[in-house]
Amino acid sequence: MEQLWLAADALVDWLANGLVDWPWWGIVLFTLATTHVTIASVTIFLHRAQAHRALELHALPSHFFRLWLWLFTGMVTKEWVAIHRKHHAKCETEDDPHSPVTRGIRTVLLQGSELYRAEAKVAATLAKYGHNTPDDWLERHVYSRYTWQGVGLALILDLVLFGAAGAAVWAVQMAWIPVTAAGIINGLGHWWGYRNFEAPDASTNISPWGIVIGGEELHNNHHTYPTSAKLSVKPYEFDIGWMYIRGLEMLGLAKVRKTPPRLALGAVKPVADNQTLEALIANRYEVMARYAAEMKRAVVAEMRHLKAQGMPNPASWASLRAARQWLHRDEDKIPKRLKPQLAQVLHVSPKLAKLVAMREELRSLWTRTNVSAEQLVAELQAWCRRAEESGIAALQEFSFKLRAAHA
Repeated sequence: MEQLWLAADALVDWLANGLVDWPWWGIVLFTLATTHVTIASVTIFLHRAQAHRALELHALPSHFFRLWLWLFTGMVTKEWVAIHRKHHAKCETEDDPHSPVTRGIRTVLLQGSELYRAEAKVAATLAKYGHNTPDDWLERHVYSRYTWQGVGLALILDLVLFGAAGAAVWAVQMAWIPVTAAGIINGLGHWWGYRNFEAPDASTNISPWGIVIGGEELHNNHHTYPTSAKLSVKPYEFDIGWMYIRGLEMLGLAKVRKTPPRLALGAVKPVADNQTLEALIANRYEVMARYAAEMKRAVVAEMRHLKAQGMPNPASWASLRAARQWLHRDEDKIPKRLKPQLAQVLHVSPKLAKLVAMREELRSLWTRTNVSAEQLVAELQAWCRRAEESGIAALQEFSFKLRAAHA
């Protein structure tokens, strides 16, 4: 009987503490490590490889990622890919499955996983956007068929390892993707942050250091170049997902198909030509980002000039601060309440008005589709000529850079 009681005590102790006798911080590190692998699986496999075909993965990492996602998310590859592709195709419209612009930031932050599950039930979404995803025996008979059994097995594993504490570990593992992906990326990534590029949507970079969410923090970069396997573009930005992809590539387990284009500059040509136009259109987001930087500097210079003259009044200073933040943006991205202030700035500053007008003329070179390439080259040449004759140093220097660009 004593041996039976000892065995019972041992069983109770095992159920309470699990197989491993780790301190609390060890369990926390384990939890963070597993959630980070989950994030890496989502960004590398589901997002970059499956949804956007930015890289090809060897069967070994592909099957590992699929198994891991089955255990720790229960998400079906076809459903995730279809919903994400529809998000890009219908971005910021009523048909976007999870846009804070149309649904509200509170809804996306707090109910992101519910929005995902609702869209996953729409057969038309899966049929139209879920093509070319895994369709082998494992996918049909295990991963897609028994979704809750995978996360159930993960719960059992956590309980075996850590006993009662395993339930808390499992809860964090299960909440990680709904909070970070469904909430933060889909919500904050279209509502708050900084923008490197004037992408045609509201996407923002949440942080220049993409570590916690695997590089997905660089969301504006991704929406600008959605088929790129690398999400960082600036020297100060870091994409840990790209670091993992490069590691897989060096091991022969991945092949990168596309990265962000870079504007190449050579000798300044006498006049812009077809190659100049091709380079401009291919790198239009980077070109406009450089133009935006020039405009910001011009606004700062204008503020210094006005200050040196002992003006303006506080209202004018507020208008100039608004100009520094918004004047380089597309017209439809500027809040209506600020447009009167910006109009006032342009009225008193011919230099800034010229910069804005020339920006729109430059942007029209790739927004119009009913114009021949020959006519576009002629218009680019005329733009460069007007810029260099404007007497504005920023425009002159920018024109020289454009004439130095090549495809």
